[in-house]
Amino acid sequence: MRKNILVIGGTRYFGKLLVQRLLQAGHCVTIATRGRTSDPFGNRIARIRVDRQNEAAMRAAFANVAGYDIIYDQLCYSPVDAAISARVFAGKVKRYIMSSTIDVYRPLLGSQDAPFAEAAARVLAQPIDTSYPWHDARLACESYVMGKLQAEAYLYRDGTLPVVTVRIGHVLAGAEDFTGRLAHYVDLVRQQAPLRYSNAAAASSFMSMQSVSDFLLWTGAQDFKGPVNAACDGALSAFDLYQRVGMALDEPVKTIPVQNAAPAGQLSPFDFPSQLMVDTGRATRLGYRFGHSDEWLDTLIRRHDLAYV
Repeated sequence: MRKNILVIGGTRYFGKLLVQRLLQAGHCVTIATRGRTSDPFGNRIARIRVDRQNEAAMRAAFANVAGYDIIYDQLCYSPVDAAISARVFAGKVKRYIMSSTIDVYRPLLGSQDAPFAEAAARVLAQPIDTSYPWHDARLACESYVMGKLQAEAYLYRDGTLPVVTVRIGHVLAGAEDFTGRLAHYVDLVRQQAPLRYSNAAAASSFMSMQSVSDFLLWTGAQDFKGPVNAACDGALSAFDLYQRVGMALDEPVKTIPVQNAAPAGQLSPFDFPSQLMVDTGRATRLGYRFGHSDEWLDTLIRRHDLAYV
């Protein structure tokens, strides 16, 4: 059934792919962005130009909108952003889907050997600090993890919106990946540089852009609420990923274990002192089956290698 859908964001990375999927499914799509990044959708979508971090601007932009069947919020990074959504879209949305992250479990590193299920994050017990300068661009990296966790906490405690928070595994993509995380490992291999690592067994969960957009599309068509983990099978540690890059490019690699485990992400983007995997059992019980990273990882590695050349 054709639905009226708002995507906050949607001009790059898996958000852009989500919009493509929604259009292919026949939905009526509006994107809300600051208008700084062009999109390829032409007259197939409607556009609202607004700064989602400015509550007055958001209220004005959506004041005369009757409502949406689904809102996909790709740009909710803090409890302040969550509060803006709750106040602006109260009574105007049937299903609000926030793109969250596997990193909400990062504060729990080392607390258990098993993959993290949704309840482990205990979002309702999280403190919420609305006085922190969440919109200070200089603090964007250091505040990302707690910002996402507190955004979820605000939405669930507030209870105004019919919320789903999709906790997405680390997303890997080809040369279009602005994060440069997979490129880091490809560059190391091509430079014949060694990988220094903390724990060869500290696997993390991953997804491709396609698998993320597919799951978000599916989630929009369901009626469940609450947090849900999203990740492909085939978790990898930084050590595993580096070895995989070497095999895909047919290049020898050298690895060096560090004596004392480094803080998460210090040695390389996906280096962790202990495992950071998610349990996707809830999604499975709801009827969704994720694929395996073997289905797309080598292709992405080679795309980065072509860009390197």
